[in-house]
Amino acid sequence: MLGEQGVAVTQATISRDIKEMQLVKVPSVGGGYHYSLPVQKQLDTQKKLSRTLVDALISLDQQEKFIVLHVQPGNGPALSTLLSQMNYSDVFCTLGDDSTVLVICRSDEGATNVKEIIQKFVE
Repeated sequence: MLGEQGVAVTQATISRDIKEMQLVKVPSVGGGYHYSLPVQKQLDTQKKLSRTLVDALISLDQQEKFIVLHVQPGNGPALSTLLSQMNYSDVFCTLGDDSTVLVICRSDEGATNVKEIIQKFVE
């Protein structure tokens, strides 16, 4: 896949990077496997995400595949990164500026799922 995107890389480099990032291979819901963060790192990321949402979230809204979070100034990049690190399968990508985070989901239903997850963090 990387070669198709014009990225020249060896298997050894990919394996070394996977090891350095401490990724683990886990079964996928639809069969096969995918790489994920180790459980402890996911728990740490989840705690940081929860704390940041509780401290910084001002508003949360959804339009189709898009979720917009308005946050206290300075929190957008960190929150965007934390949401990305959670590796939610419904999330295509996240973008964060100083006080706004845009979460682009793979589907409208996926966006609804992610919005509900975010809301549970702040309840």
